[in-house]
Amino acid sequence: MSTQSSAAGSAHDLFSVRGKTAVVTGGSRGIGFMIAQGLVEAGAQVVISARKLDACRQAAVELTELAERAAAATGVEPGRCEAIGADLSTDTGTQELATAVRDRFGELNLLVINAGVSWGAPVEEFPEIGWDKVLNTNVRGVFTLTVALLPELRKAARPGDPARVINIGSIDGLRAPAMENYSYSASKAAVHMLTRHLAKRLAADGITVNAIAPGPFPSKMTDFFLGTAQQREAVGQAVPLGRVGQGDDIAGTTIFLASRAGAYLTGTVIPLDGGITGLNPNSL
Repeated sequence: MSTQSSAAGSAHDLFSVRGKTAVVTGGSRGIGFMIAQGLVEAGAQVVISARKLDACRQAAVELTELAERAAAATGVEPGRCEAIGADLSTDTGTQELATAVRDRFGELNLLVINAGVSWGAPVEEFPEIGWDKVLNTNVRGVFTLTVALLPELRKAARPGDPARVINIGSIDGLRAPAMENYSYSASKAAVHMLTRHLAKRLAADGITVNAIAPGPFPSKMTDFFLGTAQQREAVGQAVPLGRVGQGDDIAGTTIFLASRAGAYLTGTVIPLDGGITGLNPNSL
């Protein structure tokens, strides 16, 4: 086997996602918005989805404007962003999103499944709906959307350039969190195992499946403890690298996994947490 496989492509395009088609669920805010921004600015053609269509459309406009401003500064031609409303906690919503993506792209290079919900309550008061809603969205939704879009992912797969599925897990699925979010932490641990299981099954189809397990990142879900600058600074002090996550952190990891640089990686769960799980697992 040749050790000079890098000759198959120039170094400058190692991390390129230009022209790739991508779907980012939960893309109207938080981590999903950060990921979509990175992809659009890098030249990908992106569909974002969210339950609230108006908010999703507004986010798509904002993402396009941000990408155009970045292009004016860098000279890199941006991609484009479109919005689709979809409730991924239901099979109907999942199928509607898959149909809309099929109509727009025909084939799909990248599926980022970020949409998720959480629920918190004391252990003896944790309600049944807190399990049903969270598991339906965070676990079943990941599986059903992946299956619904398998034909488009298979069409996009090329030798040396597989189609990609990236699931957004959480460090709460890697260690027991301090918060009483029992169904959420269980669902994210399930997402990590589902990622590995699907990766094993789909490798032969030219599809890689990986997960990113973020630590503390600003989002609506984390507003209760990261909503102010003072809170973010306080939480950052418990992170070995001394800060909470930023947009470039999650966008950069996603682009790595989606580009030629990440083509030989599948079945992994990447802790994107500033060192919490590896260096300070008892924090936060």
